[in-house]
Amino acid sequence: MKAITHGSNHYEMKLEHGNLHVFANPEVFQSFENKVYEMADNNLRIPRNVYMSYTPDAHIGVGTCIGTTAVWNMNDGFVSPSIVGVDIGCGMRVHTTRLHKKDIEDKEVRRALIKAIETYVPTNERTNTHYADIDIMNVVRHGLKGLPESYVPDERWITHVEESTFKFDHRYLENLPAKIRKYAHGQLGTLGGGNHFIEIQYLEIDEAQKELAAKWGLFDSQVIVMIHSGSRAWGAMLGQEYTKVFRAAMYSWGVENPDRNLIYAPIASHEGQTYLNLMYSALNFAVSNRHMIAFGVREAFKDVFGADMELPVLYDLMHNYALKEFHRNQPMLVHRKGATRALPPGHFLNTPFYKETGHPALIPGSMGTSSYIMIGRDEGLKNFYSICHGAGRARSRRATKELVTVDQFEQSLKVGTDEEILVNHRSLQTILDECPQAYKDVDQIIDSVVGASLADVVAKCKPMAAIKGV
Repeated sequence: MKAITHGSNHYEMKLEHGNLHVFANPEVFQSFENKVYEMADNNLRIPRNVYMSYTPDAHIGVGTCIGTTAVWNMNDGFVSPSIVGVDIGCGMRVHTTRLHKKDIEDKEVRRALIKAIETYVPTNERTNTHYADIDIMNVVRHGLKGLPESYVPDERWITHVEESTFKFDHRYLENLPAKIRKYAHGQLGTLGGGNHFIEIQYLEIDEAQKELAAKWGLFDSQVIVMIHSGSRAWGAMLGQEYTKVFRAAMYSWGVENPDRNLIYAPIASHEGQTYLNLMYSALNFAVSNRHMIAFGVREAFKDVFGADMELPVLYDLMHNYALKEFHRNQPMLVHRKGATRALPPGHFLNTPFYKETGHPALIPGSMGTSSYIMIGRDEGLKNFYSICHGAGRARSRRATKELVTVDQFEQSLKVGTDEEILVNHRSLQTILDECPQAYKDVDQIIDSVVGASLADVVAKCKPMAAIKGV
């Protein structure tokens, strides 16, 4: 394995079956274990790969590392559910408020917010949605445009998103097992467990980006809400189902890979087309799920701060998907598994409102550490405009529970101080595997991205309260 240094936190690894680009500062680069390169080489066995890279938050996943961007031409390329991830459409959403940090410094105010949010947003896996009146099939067919008007506070809730409706051939829905509809029906507007969260934060605007921040309606010490969730059972069960379908197809074609968990098929094949169309249905569910979570958060803020309280949308985007995009004057299928698209100002793929400025790229930290709002740079073209999707895990959930104590977790959350980051769990033991010690240093991750000229920081988001699912 040979590493070529291109400078500016950009390395190119010469692997047996192809080249892997890695964007990381020297410290992060040295932390990568050999297993991530083994997984990359297995991925590069998929024929006719155009490009593959890791962002600095890359870490081991199932079949493919989280933090991967992988590209194939649409006309003769491949699609891989393993390079999309099981939580199809998982992503981020940010809403702004008119509140200043000082308005919620009182712990009792934040506790009231947490309690109100839990009233509107189910955080228990066994709790059904509050929105049983919404036709789930309208949502998966039409995304945000499939929601009743009563759940769309204003036009921004439709326009300030990466995509309001992912279009696909609805006839493919006939291939779905009935159990997927059954399980997903009760989950619209629910948070889910693992690393999903709702976080109340305040902003520290980067001095060099004050003008851009103002255009986006951001100001120093502004209170915002960051939401991280995905397609819940719809995407998870779809992913599980098509893992079996692809594996059987690969066996029938005589296609093998050293990693049994890495599955793929030609885009033009029946399996490839079925998966792509159904994946778009999961993307529609995911963006609608975050929308309805945000709707519940809005209701909670109204309960605490009054009926005239509004939460304008800043942006909603995804970091687990495969999208048809035009690069190098031809259509390509860009897989992003734990990677965020960060388009620069003027790029034609930007939504109309953000065409001039470029869109906000939303990067979560880990519970107790900062998150970031970034803006893509023109130089991001070298990585198909992909940046990190978060801090990235440094150790497994099991290892975290073995190595980190609740006392250490409490110190990270500043428990007992005026600056305590409040959480909705009475016992931190239940969410110990999500402590900051489980993740890489997010500041090093952001430094890697900025140093590689992929994106710049617009604002740092400092946590004040977190709502986690169980």
